[in-house]
Amino acid sequence: MNNTSETDRNTTASELTLHDEFKSIAPAINVAEGEITIIAGPCSAESRAQTIRTATELARQGIKIFRAGLWKPRTRPGCFEGCGTIGLEWLAEVKERTGMLTATEIACPSHAELALKAGVDILWIGARTTTNPFAVQEIAQALSGIDIPMMVKNPANPDLDLWIGALQRLRNAGVKRLSAIHRGFSSYGTRLHRNPPQWRIPIELHRRIPSLQLICDPSHIGGKRQLIAPLSQQAIDLGFNGLIIESHCTPDTALSDSSQQITPQRLHEILQSLTLRQQDTLNADLTSLRQQIDQLDSELLEILAKRMNVALEIGRLKKSHNLPVLQPQRYEALMKSRVEEAAALGLDRDFTSSILAALHAESVNRQLNL
Repeated sequence: MNNTSETDRNTTASELTLHDEFKSIAPAINVAEGEITIIAGPCSAESRAQTIRTATELARQGIKIFRAGLWKPRTRPGCFEGCGTIGLEWLAEVKERTGMLTATEIACPSHAELALKAGVDILWIGARTTTNPFAVQEIAQALSGIDIPMMVKNPANPDLDLWIGALQRLRNAGVKRLSAIHRGFSSYGTRLHRNPPQWRIPIELHRRIPSLQLICDPSHIGGKRQLIAPLSQQAIDLGFNGLIIESHCTPDTALSDSSQQITPQRLHEILQSLTLRQQDTLNADLTSLRQQIDQLDSELLEILAKRMNVALEIGRLKKSHNLPVLQPQRYEALMKSRVEEAAALGLDRDFTSSILAALHAESVNRQLNL
């Protein structure tokens, strides 16, 4: 019997189509004895003078792609929402003066049409837009048959299928030069990062679509300029193909996201400090360590299987004595003691809690099935 659901079939077909080879969206530059794509510029184009000055300073640092937001979707009304259409003239001037490629965000078909008419070289879809399949489909239709390089940011919420779906819609419209921007995922409450990276999600995207260019946005992930350097290095260590970093000639006066922007000079310093790992020298050590991981994973799976068998025996005892499956007090005590034990071993509390919750849920399901 074929148990593949309609959703599974659609996902599989989507992934097979997306496994095509993708063209690189833009030229790479030499960084730390290697080549990666670097895109830089202000969060927002605020004025002609600010745009031209920032672009000129970035060009002096060797940056080849200038980014600037013209239409800014803000969380609350009353914030600076971008300069709008007039900024297209400034981007054209940037290209004429510096020779850099230009890039901007679009959120609707009219933005796409205006940007194409003005000669913008690269477009991207922001996190809020990616979250809405209707909006992405309308943009894809507006770009039908137009092979302009497109970058797609991950949706604000951690949903890999939604991210892949946005890429697929553009691919179906004939856009062949696609890349994905990882900008982290929204979370409630105060954390180190503005948008925690949850690296496992872009790593899984790369596993599913190996030829897709991955670009990291450390500015939005960190939300603080002091986090840009370490996040950039982490992205390079994870095999990302490029970085998109917000850079402003006078960051402290920026009209949007001032705390996460850096000067062109600071950007140059960060790029010079990056280390591109030499694969040849690492292969032997990686092979040895991966073999250890493989062995430990096998042992872990065996232990998990034994644990579930014990959970089944407990379920049978509960059933024979007419006891409820769920024992809240036992679960609470288990969570508390195990999390403390894990913390003493150097394991993260949230990580441990999530694993224990998943194990408990599976144990309950198996007992209910009795």
